Amino acid sequence: MSGLLALLDDVAAIAKVAAASVDDIAGAAAKAGAKAAGVVIDDAAVTPKYVHGFKADRELPIIWKIARGSLKNKLVLLLPAALLLANFAPWAITPLLMVGGAYLCFEGAEKLFHAMLPHADEAVEEDFDTKDPAHLEEDKVAGAIKTDFILSAEIMTIALAAIPNSTFWIEALTLAIVGTVITVGVYGAVALIVKMDDIGLFLAKNGRTGAGRAFGRGLVKGMPVLMAFLSVVGTAAMLWVGGNIITHGLEVLGWPWLYETIHHAAEAAAHAVPVAQGLVAWAVTATLDGIFGVALGLILIPVATRIIGPAIAAVTGKKKAAH
Repeated sequence: MSGLLALLDDVAAIAKVAAASVDDIAGAAAKAGAKAAGVVIDDAAVTPKYVHGFKADRELPIIWKIARGSLKNKLVLLLPAALLLANFAPWAITPLLMVGGAYLCFEGAEKLFHAMLPHADEAVEEDFDTKDPAHLEEDKVAGAIKTDFILSAEIMTIALAAIPNSTFWIEALTLAIVGTVITVGVYGAVALIVKMDDIGLFLAKNGRTGAGRAFGRGLVKGMPVLMAFLSVVGTAAMLWVGGNIITHGLEVLGWPWLYETIHHAAEAAAHAVPVAQGLVAWAVTATLDGIFGVALGLILIPVATRIIGPAIAAVTGKKKAAH
């Protein structure tokens, strides 16, 4: 009997430890998710532009493909990589993030360049003229997943840094929860945004009240404007997130001048207004990070298209698209 009681005591102790671990994981996941909220918003703003121009019946399948790619990015690639780097090569995290930030600056600046000079890239125009819709869809999905990888890396790194010192498994489970919840939340919101015009059309035709039908018509008319706005915000997000990754990385590596200059400018602007100081500080920081991101991205365009692109094409044997 004493042996049975001892066993029950051991089981109760294990259950208490397990319950405490669950609480630790839930608390750490909530804290980590809150820390990563800024990048999550950027991720949600970037994604809708990838379904722009496709038929309505392809919007949700495209978002589903991107969401699956995003989940693979976070759970299969980035989670183990983050844990390995954090435990065995923490010095490599900042340089790798800076490479990703530089890619975001390049992509955002390239999109800005082509928006301002729409005939500057004949290869891109040729793609839209010659590629079949399925091929274009695959290209868009691949591009979205590649961009998501950079944003997801930032999210997972921020989440890992926000987790208090704990065991390997608690860190792993916390990152898995954060990655899954953020992916579901971001792409669920994106799916709702891109289908809002269909919801408006349904309400306009089938609304039971005049107000409901009018609201539906308003959604139909307003969604193209919202989608265009989100496309602009998405490109801006690439630039300010990429710029911030680079400036913060330089500060971590021992070159703090640019990061501190932007930080002090944001603080000065915030202190100059009586209200919404946090919003003003964020806006100034994002603007200056974005300006830096544009400048860096414009410098990287010829580097990427004339040096890196041909080098990759030479190694892989794939024909490089001319720019």
